[in-house]
Amino acid sequence: MLNKVLIANRGEIALRILRACKELGIKTVAVHSTADRELKHVKLADEAVCIGPASSTESYLNIPAIIAAAEVTDADAIHPGYGFLAERADFAEQIEKSGFKFIGPTADVIRLMGDKVSAIEAMKKAGVPTVPGSDGPVPKDPTRCKEIAQRIGYPVIIKAAAGGGGRGMRVVHEEKDLIGSIEVTQSEAASAFGDGTVYMEKFLTNPRHVEIQVIADGQGNAIHLGDRDCSLQRRHQKVLEEAPAPHIDPDARAKVQEACVNACINIHYRGAGTFEFLYEDGHFYFIEMNTRVQVEHPVSEMVTGVDIIKEQLIIASGMPLSLKQEDIKIVGHAFECRINAEDPSTFMPSPGRITQFHSPGGLGVRWDSHIYSGYTVPPFYDSMIGKLITFAPTRAEALLRMSSALDELVVNGIKTNTDLQKRLVQDPQFAKGGVNIHYLEKKLADEQ
Repeated sequence: MLNKVLIANRGEIALRILRACKELGIKTVAVHSTADRELKHVKLADEAVCIGPASSTESYLNIPAIIAAAEVTDADAIHPGYGFLAERADFAEQIEKSGFKFIGPTADVIRLMGDKVSAIEAMKKAGVPTVPGSDGPVPKDPTRCKEIAQRIGYPVIIKAAAGGGGRGMRVVHEEKDLIGSIEVTQSEAASAFGDGTVYMEKFLTNPRHVEIQVIADGQGNAIHLGDRDCSLQRRHQKVLEEAPAPHIDPDARAKVQEACVNACINIHYRGAGTFEFLYEDGHFYFIEMNTRVQVEHPVSEMVTGVDIIKEQLIIASGMPLSLKQEDIKIVGHAFECRINAEDPSTFMPSPGRITQFHSPGGLGVRWDSHIYSGYTVPPFYDSMIGKLITFAPTRAEALLRMSSALDELVVNGIKTNTDLQKRLVQDPQFAKGGVNIHYLEKKLADEQ
């Protein structure tokens, strides 16, 4: 087992990692910016090292500072959490070259899956269903581009190979707009990501966002922990997630889950990961793989009983996967509401001091958060301050439990999106299950 882990992140995920380390008897090192001295995990860690000023580029994205902190504290592994450097292949590479273990996949696998074109090619080889598309970068010949678009069928979407987070994409409805859209997207991609490569896919009109959670040990063993529905999104950012995804064709589900496990084995995947899909008319279409733990991992933990962070740590210790697929049973239903420090109407960030805080409780209620009464939410980072998770034997019960838990949650001194979450869990259409990725933005537009 690992002896000491440096947690290269902040907020709720850093605290989540610290708790898993403690349960496995692993010592912890918290690195933090000058703005984060009062974070809960910084106070609880065995050691803490300040790695720079408030700006994330000078602290949480400062690779030399993080590696130096690992050296001075004699850590033997680094956990990147999510965001920041979690999917940076050069970070994983420099960690390994410096003699530490990176708690995640190898740099080569991160590169493979981080490039959308190579990722799609790898998925096709493994039998993972993909969206009909250009099968690689769009050609330079405009005539050939038009032929590909006609074969796929309009509307099509142009995507940056190195894109992510909803950036670097453009929908084209008619042939007359195709070439101009390709050129603009290539220019934007080169500017934003340093890579102007783009590819073309069929644009699905009303899909859902469904993802498969996997864990693999890089030694030829892999399992899945079922699926999640993350369709409630605003500006491509997830707001509310659930597991398992409701109203999914059983045969399609079984096939895609098996294909994801095979893909992990094929690419020698190591650690926790998520295959993200668009789901429409009973069909799954691969969009990308996140080579890290996800924000919404708790809902999968609740319905399987598997501690995903612990499994990451065990695999990073060099041990083979202890679980087999037949050990995994999906029981009950779980929801997760992301609680953000933001105005529920304008969505403007709301940093500041929390004057009063009370977390919900009761059977089947989980609160993953780093905040406390008197804590000051800094203005420099992502606005998420916590995740409220509920679990129950049925979807309807879990949803009612979430409604009750949201009523109990008290965060005073700053604004939060709790009122928005209350409206969502009481929304009749969402209660039926299976809303598409456009539902939330349309709902918000209609309410204005």
